[in-house]
Amino acid sequence: MPAAEPPSAAALEEAASAFASLRPRLFGIAYRMLGSAAEAEDVVQETWLRWQAYDRDTVRDPAAFLATTTARLALNEATSARARRETYIGPWLPEPVDTSADPALGAERGEALEFAIMVLLERLSPTERAAYVLREAFDYPYGQIADIVQAKEDNVRQMVSRARKRVAEQRRDSVRPDEQRRLLTAFLAAAQAGDFDALEQVLASDVVSYSDGGGAVRAARFPVQGRTTVAKFVAAFAPTFWTGAELSWIEANGRASVLASREGEPFVLVTVSATGQGIDQVMWVMNPAKLARIAAAQPA
Repeated sequence: MPAAEPPSAAALEEAASAFASLRPRLFGIAYRMLGSAAEAEDVVQETWLRWQAYDRDTVRDPAAFLATTTARLALNEATSARARRETYIGPWLPEPVDTSADPALGAERGEALEFAIMVLLERLSPTERAAYVLREAFDYPYGQIADIVQAKEDNVRQMVSRARKRVAEQRRDSVRPDEQRRLLTAFLAAAQAGDFDALEQVLASDVVSYSDGGGAVRAARFPVQGRTTVAKFVAAFAPTFWTGAELSWIEANGRASVLASREGEPFVLVTVSATGQGIDQVMWVMNPAKLARIAAAQPA
């Protein structure tokens, strides 16, 4: 039997064009399922390799094929990532992405993208998270999701319903983006000044501060909770933490955030979530591996 002929240059160009048009959505699926831009890029690259090698003449719907491949690869990666995160040093936060400048994110809808929501999604099983993301962020029909996660459609409906309920139970009514930015501005001014009273004024009574250093840099190993405790914690490290810091405002995961650098090297991304009672979560991404991508996306 003669060997199959290699694809023509025109066929490869067509395959590359189809993939490129869908790439933003594929990255968006993988990133929401994994919370890591680096892992999402790996998944998208593997999808491309499989797309190149596949008999594409048998594919009637390239968009469905590529989404299915990406989601299944991300689901496999999520299972192993979940095991790795059980040994992660300190609180885990998502790797931030610049949603104002990063075309690869392809956020068709903002759902399942904010920091606070992605932290909640970590508490779902990988399959529940995949079903929730595909339905809530990308509006895939239940039948297609069932095919992707290899479950019965009724089970998928139950998964999505349970995930919605769990997220809704813990999700709070966020303030408008302009108010969130105002509160973050006030928080940072008070933090840099070490102003305990001003910090207390912008924090909710049950505020929680999460510091993700991943064991690579010095950071709080446990969440810090409560208005007075968080205010004391932030004020205490003000004299040294902010020395020589240059602050840049960016949009990370759809919310106003600040990237702080010292001598050109980023050392923390700070963002907050807030309700009508004030800032209820402060998130400090300090793991250098998680800052590299978003720092590189900023103009020199």
